[in-house]
Amino acid sequence: MSDAFKPWTFLHVNDSHLGTPRSYRFRPTMDRRWARTKEQMAAINADFLLHGGDLTRDGDTHEYEYLLAREDLDTLPFPTFVIPGNMDVGNKHTGRQGPFNDRDDARLNMKSERLQLFASYFGPIHWTFLHKGVRFTGFYAAVAGSGLREEERFWRFMERLPALPPARHHVAMMHYWLYIDRMDEPNWDMTQREQYHPWYFGIDQPHRARIFRLLKAAGVDILFCGHVHTGRPVEIVEGMRVYKTPAAGNTAQLTSRWPEIETRQGFQRCEVTESGIEVAFVPCADQSPETGGYGPGGHPRLQGRDYSLAREKPPLAPDPWLLR
Repeated sequence: MSDAFKPWTFLHVNDSHLGTPRSYRFRPTMDRRWARTKEQMAAINADFLLHGGDLTRDGDTHEYEYLLAREDLDTLPFPTFVIPGNMDVGNKHTGRQGPFNDRDDARLNMKSERLQLFASYFGPIHWTFLHKGVRFTGFYAAVAGSGLREEERFWRFMERLPALPPARHHVAMMHYWLYIDRMDEPNWDMTQREQYHPWYFGIDQPHRARIFRLLKAAGVDILFCGHVHTGRPVEIVEGMRVYKTPAAGNTAQLTSRWPEIETRQGFQRCEVTESGIEVAFVPCADQSPETGGYGPGGHPRLQGRDYSLAREKPPLAPDPWLLR
């Protein structure tokens, strides 16, 4: 190894889902797991942490949870670079209704106001930087196909990536999975019960192919994806290592879909050496089962949320402009 090169470490995590007992629902086990994961990460001499979204349980409804999450990340001994998740800013856009009557899919679409509010707490939703010869890029791919002004900015950002100065490695991070089972799979029909969740978790064509083409042109060799909460073995797609990573706080989903999965909560420790980047999953030391929670899961309609359930007062309420 060259005397000029010194190995160094960065970390990656996603889906911490920090919540509050002031809300209409709360799962204290998720907060407890995330707190333990933070302790483990803080004990590592890392340069920084990449957080792949879903910092909050219901940040798409309560600005208060942005404040909680921002103050929480500030307790770590290194910087954190963040992108939003759907529970932070809203889901990818659709004009159709899925098969579940307890959620209004079109009302769950992300809004520009929410994306801007998130950025005011955590910085731009798309970013790229060089650190010790490695490029790092984060983006919220779910804006693709939204028609929001953030979509135009997203594509401008992505189209510029291949022209940036080259680096030894390029690590990219997104929240949604770029694909569910294979890159060339057809789009899923969200109106069909058996296809709804693959639609919910992935990126549709033609955006998927365009994003992948631009990542390849930009020399991305590692791509991190979260959102599903269930880890999969690393996949090599045209030379790119795709990591579909477990959650830091929440519970695994789609666990019966694949034979080989990682359902434990935890984070990724990434060691940069002269020969490459080694990625290892580190399980959370607290794998305790869910206890003591209350309120519904999923994406319940605003009108059906009972804030009188809150165990800590005063209870939250949906941010007023959401009810317009």
